[in-house]
Amino acid sequence: MGYTKTSRPRIFSGIKPTGHLTLGNYLGAVRRWVREDQHRADALFCVVDLHALTVEHDPARVRRLTRQAATLLLASGLDPALCTVFVQSQVDEHARLSYLMECTATDGELRRMIQYKEKAAREGARGGSVRLSLLTYPALMAADILAYGTDEVPVGDDQTQHVELTRDLAQRFNQRYGPVFTVPRATHPEVAARVMDLRDPVSKMGKSHAETAGIVYLLDEADAVRRKFMRAVTDSGSEVRYDRMEQPGVANLLDVLASCTGGKPEVLAEEYTSYGALKLAAAEAVVEVLRPIRARHAELCADPSYVDGVLRAGAERARGLARPRVDAAYAAVGLLPPA
Repeated sequence: MGYTKTSRPRIFSGIKPTGHLTLGNYLGAVRRWVREDQHRADALFCVVDLHALTVEHDPARVRRLTRQAATLLLASGLDPALCTVFVQSQVDEHARLSYLMECTATDGELRRMIQYKEKAAREGARGGSVRLSLLTYPALMAADILAYGTDEVPVGDDQTQHVELTRDLAQRFNQRYGPVFTVPRATHPEVAARVMDLRDPVSKMGKSHAETAGIVYLLDEADAVRRKFMRAVTDSGSEVRYDRMEQPGVANLLDVLASCTGGKPEVLAEEYTSYGALKLAAAEAVVEVLRPIRARHAELCADPSYVDGVLRAGAERARGLARPRVDAAYAAVGLLPPA
C-alpha cells in the first residue's frame, strides 16, 4: 500500500479546543498520555479544531484556544522527541478522508450517536436546529483515527460509541474496497480519574460548560483553585466516606485527592473527620499538581516560536503518515490519482 508501521502500537487521541482545558482533562486523559502512552507507543496527539466548528463559535476564540490547548499539552509533559503533537486542520488528510467515511456510514448510524441525539433534542425543544456537521462529525472522528493506521484509541466511556462506529466503518470499507485500514480498538485506562463538577458532582467537569463555578482550569491561579474547592458541594450529614451513589460530592473530592496523591479514595476517607479538612486537602493537592504546568506554560508563551516549530514539525510528520493511506483509500473507491 506504500505505507509502513512501527513495531510499537500506534495511538491516536485528540482534544477539542471548545474551552479552556480543565483538571478533568488532565487527570482523566492528558496525564496518562504523558506518563505512559508517549513512552510505550508511536503516539499522535492532536488538537482537533475542526470538531470545534460543529457549533456556533467565535473564530478568534477557536484560534486562541487551539494554540492554548497545544501549549498546555506541551506544558503538561508531552515531549515532541517522543510523540507527535499537531493541529488537525493543518493536515488536509483529515478532511479528505472524512468525506469517504461519510460515503461509508449510513444516515441511521450517525443519527443514533448519543451526543447528536441529545444536542439535537435540546435545540429542537428551543425551536432551533443543529448544524449538519454535528450529525456527520463521527465520520470526521473516524477519519482522524483511521488515517494513521491507529491500533489504540484511549477514550472515556462517553466516546466509546464513536470508536465502535469507527471500527464498523473500517471493516465495511475493507470488505467493499480492499484492506486499506487498520481496525482500531478503544482502550480504557485501568486507573483514570473521572472528575466531576465541584458544584454539580453528578455531572462531568466539562470545559465548554456555561456555568464555571465548579470547574477547575489548568491555568487557574492557586487562590482560585482553593476558592472553588472550599465552595464545592458535598452532601447531607458529616461523615466522610467513599460512596459514589449516596455521597457523590464527597466521593468526587476523594477521587481528586487520590488521583493527585496516588492514594486510594476508600483509604483516604478514613483520614478525614470533616468535609472542610477534605476540601482543603484536595485543593492543596491540586494546586501542587498544577503548579509546574502553569510555570511551564508561562515559559512556552514567552517563546512562541518554539510552539510554532513543534506544531509545524508535528503536522509534517502526521501528513507523511496519513497521506499514503488516504491516497490508497481514494484509489480503492475508484477515484483518479492527482493530475
